[in-house]
Amino acid sequence: MILTVTLNTALDITYRVRALRPHASHRVSEVTERPGGKGLNVARVLAALGHEVTVTGFTGGATGRVVREQLSALPGVVDALVPVTGATRRTIAVVDEATGDTTQLNEPGPTVTPAEWSAFQEAYEDLLASASAVALCGSLPPGVPVGAYAGLVRAAKAAGVPVLLDTSGEALRRGVAARPDLIKPNADELAELTGSHEPLRATQDARRRGARAVVASLGTEGLLAATPEGRWRATPPTRLHGNPTGAGDSAVAGLLSGLVERLPWPDRLARAAALSAASVLAPVAGEFDRGAYEELLGRVAVTGEVTAA
Repeated sequence: MILTVTLNTALDITYRVRALRPHASHRVSEVTERPGGKGLNVARVLAALGHEVTVTGFTGGATGRVVREQLSALPGVVDALVPVTGATRRTIAVVDEATGDTTQLNEPGPTVTPAEWSAFQEAYEDLLASASAVALCGSLPPGVPVGAYAGLVRAAKAAGVPVLLDTSGEALRRGVAARPDLIKPNADELAELTGSHEPLRATQDARRRGARAVVASLGTEGLLAATPEGRWRATPPTRLHGNPTGAGDSAVAGLLSGLVERLPWPDRLARAAALSAASVLAPVAGEFDRGAYEELLGRVAVTGEVTAA
């Protein structure tokens, strides 16, 4: 069982409009709602790949009930979310059909009390006992300590469970110091962590800060990996136009599934890059175009070298 943690779960709402114009009224051509937050997106992709997934994090209020109802309809996904008194947040994605660009509006999330945080930590440690890997994903809701991910990384390592961390800012900086097996920042998050805007130098610096392996998302340029076994770049064969929201979450699912299947790093990266690209063609985060994924998988160019640890 793969465990994904989404401390700041959400109900993802996607609006599609013909053209997004500031200071104007718009007619929405299509509305979709899905359980959201990075870890839930990762879980949905993992389940579509055939993996058993358990999701945990916080949920509450009327929005939280909608999230749980929709999760119950997803095959292969087990709901182990922890209830809180506050209301689960909503995220709004507005897709401009004329340009393909997406504007994202993210609510902060519920305020988590110390008692609720303690209850989550206890539930998390119980879930680790049957996990083959764990992904810690996304932002921290108000009330959760900024060093929360560092503690969750240490708990996973103590249980012998490989741990992937995908967050940003101070939560990432503190989490890296706890030595996760893998981090998956985008270019901006990596630069904020290391102070370097040169991706290769930045990935190597992130490893020195504590991450065993680093895979950086570089948008249309693909993925850059620095690992104990070597350094590689994975580049999709073509740029696909669509909704990029969730592309990074699909990459995480590819990396995590490759880890539990014990695939060599080049194969993990090819899968992650193909999933990330194919998710751009899907209407909402947490989904991917299977035909595009299968066609792209054999065409992703993975270049690099094996190095000593």
